[in-house]
Amino acid sequence: MRRLQRVLRYGKPAIAPSTRDAREGPVHQTISTPEAIPRTIIVTGCSSGIGAFCARALKEAGWRVFATARKPEDLETLRRDGLEAYYLDYREPESIEALVEAVLTETGGRLDALYNNGAYAQPGAVEDLPVDALREQFEANFFGWHDLTRRIIPVMRGQGHGRIVHCSSILGLVPMKWRGAYVASKFALEGLTLVERMELEGSGVHVSLIEPGPIESRFTYNAAQWVEKNIDTANSVHHADYERQLAKLKSGGTKSKSKLGPEAVYAVLRDALENPRPRPHYLVTRPAKFGALARRLMPARMFYRMLADQS
Repeated sequence: MRRLQRVLRYGKPAIAPSTRDAREGPVHQTISTPEAIPRTIIVTGCSSGIGAFCARALKEAGWRVFATARKPEDLETLRRDGLEAYYLDYREPESIEALVEAVLTETGGRLDALYNNGAYAQPGAVEDLPVDALREQFEANFFGWHDLTRRIIPVMRGQGHGRIVHCSSILGLVPMKWRGAYVASKFALEGLTLVERMELEGSGVHVSLIEPGPIESRFTYNAAQWVEKNIDTANSVHHADYERQLAKLKSGGTKSKSKLGPEAVYAVLRDALENPRPRPHYLVTRPAKFGALARRLMPARMFYRMLADQS
């Protein structure tokens, strides 16, 4: 709660947001709306981590938040915290349809913003990835996001305004060994989103990508279960690597001073939602900024060798 109270101060407008570090968060200008009608937003993936933090922080900031999760116990927790919580599994089109119908019924047919955040990582060497595991990764991280977004776009076009924010990853810009399925889903998301942004130019609907690096959450720990579920580690030529990777995942991933809390993502989310001219890309954490810069400046062979050595 102390962390939440601290980050709510990010709402102050200031000059030159591009010069600020993601640790402080970019400064945004609030778009005024009538006090009696709070702005509305769907936030997905609110069981823990980034989604849970952002949903609660946005509610404290005055937004009407429709938070989603898959597990009944997570939905109950969200409701106890005063959030309007709905079931959503991106892999189930009927749950996407039901969510949109329920939210639009509650709001009288309007929605100010959509924050696609829910995702998971399927680790594993590319040669060990079953096609079904790769397909499931895309259903959850890509096709489901697209399905939800395309159902919301006509609403925003009709009202003449809206914000669509996709939480991608630095792994949507640079690759990483053992993360082929996740990397592929995020690269696909980046490409589709940038085209979407161009096609919505002039409609009043703004589209942004958030590209975090390492963030404190259960994301890496949760990834271990997907290795054990879908990868035949015992018969893989990478067996020893999997043993090391699983131990690292179950311990919460690599310890790094550059890892930030979810409030860093919330800071740029507020900017993407409230700045009159939101950016196309919001890089969060120093490793993410370094990776994006290195990709542009380093010779390709040197860059990919560096990434391979770090994995």
